[in-house]
Amino acid sequence: MSCGEPHETDCSEVLDHLYEFLDREMPDSDCTKFEVHFEECSPCLEKYGLEQAVKKLVKRCCGQDDVPADLRAKVMGRIDLIRSGQTVPDEDVQTASRATVGPAEASGHE
Repeated sequence: MSCGEPHETDCSEVLDHLYEFLDREMPDSDCTKFEVHFEECSPCLEKYGLEQAVKKLVKRCCGQDDVPADLRAKVMGRIDLIRSGQTVPDEDVQTASRATVGPAEASGHE
C-alpha cells in the first residue's frame, strides 16, 4: 500500500514494521520517523489506527488467558517463517486451528 506521495520513510517500510511500532519494539529514532510519517500520510495513519484498535480489542477480550508455551512457540515460529518470506503449508494452519478448538468444532459437529 502506498499513498502515492513521496515521504522520507516509505509507506511499505512503515506498514512492514507497523506491529513493531505498536509494540514499541524498535529504537526511538525509528519510532520518531514513523510518527512523522503518520503526520504526513493519512492512509498509513488510518491503517495504524485500525491495527491499534484491533490490538486493544484482542487485549481486552483475550488478555487474561494464559497461552500455553508450545502454542506460543508454534505461533512465533510461523511468524518468523512468514517474515522471512516462506509460506506456511495449509495443513499446518488447519492442524493448528484444530488444536485450538475442540474436536467437535474442528470437524464441524457441535
